[in-house]
Amino acid sequence: MLSDEQYRQKMQQRKAVQAQRLAERNREKGLIIVHTGNGKGKTTAALGMVVRSLGHGYRVAIIQFIKGAWEPAEKAVLSHWSEQLAFHAMGEGFTWETQDRQRDIAHALAAWELALTYLRNPEYRLVLLDEINVALKLEYLAVEPVLAGLSQKPAMTHVILTGRGAPAALIEAADLVTEMTLVKHPFREQGIKAQPGIEF
Repeated sequence: MLSDEQYRQKMQQRKAVQAQRLAERNREKGLIIVHTGNGKGKTTAALGMVVRSLGHGYRVAIIQFIKGAWEPAEKAVLSHWSEQLAFHAMGEGFTWETQDRQRDIAHALAAWELALTYLRNPEYRLVLLDEINVALKLEYLAVEPVLAGLSQKPAMTHVILTGRGAPAALIEAADLVTEMTLVKHPFREQGIKAQPGIEF
């Protein structure tokens, strides 16, 4: 265990290293952010960034690609920022519920066309494409037009793409990628159903 003096010296060294890093990293740019993986929390983490952006007074757009048949609690809360926020639930729910591939593809394409209008609009500082990775994984959308659309965003616009199974080309193009890893899940291990305030 470090003495108080050793600890103080260690923290002073760490502070100097951090100050140097901050001095060297002074660029800004709109980021392409991917939240993927089998663990929970991809959309929830993205919504945290949405709330931050709204708190800064920025305009935000959310386009949900798969969800949509049910009204999430997030939409109810975020409606308080209706002047800053555009929220579009474009899907009809989980793919095993719809059971109509052509209709799911049509909804995904419509969501992507709408998303492009926000991606190209410099008034929107953050665009969340919720569950678009699932639409890509299921081949409702092709990755090439999505990458082309992302390349059209204004320089300071941030875009978050969530959902399992993000394709390798999207991961390569992204600036920040987080993979949520499933360790335990109450539905699987304990038979506990989805609960308000946690899952929806």
